[in-house]
Amino acid sequence: MTRRFWAPGRVNLIGEFTDLAGGVALPAAVDLGITLECEPAERLELRSDGARETVSLTADGSGKAVGFGRYVGGVAEELALLGRPPVGLRGRLSSTLPAGSGLSSSAALEIVVGIALCAVAGFELAPLELALAAQRAVHRAIGVPSGILDEAASLFGREGHAVLFDFATLEHELVPLPEGLVFVIAHSGVSRTLEHSGYAARKREIDEGMPARLRHLETENARVHAVVDALGANDLARVGELFREGHDSLRDDFEASIPELDRLVDLAYEYGAYAARMTGGGFGGAIVALVAEQDAQALADRLPGRAWVSAAADGARELA
Repeated sequence: MTRRFWAPGRVNLIGEFTDLAGGVALPAAVDLGITLECEPAERLELRSDGARETVSLTADGSGKAVGFGRYVGGVAEELALLGRPPVGLRGRLSSTLPAGSGLSSSAALEIVVGIALCAVAGFELAPLELALAAQRAVHRAIGVPSGILDEAASLFGREGHAVLFDFATLEHELVPLPEGLVFVIAHSGVSRTLEHSGYAARKREIDEGMPARLRHLETENARVHAVVDALGANDLARVGELFREGHDSLRDDFEASIPELDRLVDLAYEYGAYAARMTGGGFGGAIVALVAEQDAQALADRLPGRAWVSAAADGARELA
């Protein structure tokens, strides 16, 4: 019997790179994501027509894996280590997430494969344990010391809410967003991947205590809590100030922005967004702007390049 699973991408509203050092962040799942239609099989086989790649793995995760298949293989191996029974699956992936846009298509892929593998094998795993397994899978697949923000957002997101996540304790809580507030996500035109960005270098610089990098983390953690308070008070003007400060810190202290992102942020404010900043791993990718729903499409149309209107959505799950 064919089963369908869904995992969303995420947009990080505030709290960039803080997951690398036990800080806090405020991501939200979005209504763009990856769907997997599949059925149990002796071998795990996934196809992505867009990438023109196929990965065929035995149920314990062994076998050749290239491209996106490295993530799939890493998830399968991590779940096997946790005791998942050796049940494979065969299926087809489809995606509404633009790759390289900073919305974490890789985490959505890991999570949708992870929940499907658990489901077809009747293997129960707490969402946080799945997020941690998917994080380890990235480390296994591409050797990048990424945090857990993306996987957690894809699993714990809820419609109309952001997720306040504490990476020191792994505790999280839902934060209601003001009614009628949506996201405009605009791509810089510069694609990036964790594997080929400056992400690993920034993690090393944090570990080495580089003052500018640590200054960003300290001020960014404070901004996360301030944004939560401002959202609760429906003070979108204050949210806008905090987003601008966060982007400036990413540009100047963390040096993860690029001129194309800076220009998009400036334009978003000029065209009436409440708030705007770089989102995701930086060095390319996208910005997020917070906009009134009735104004969102007009803003998206005015920004150069590709832009999407999205909203906070429910996290990964099996579809009826």
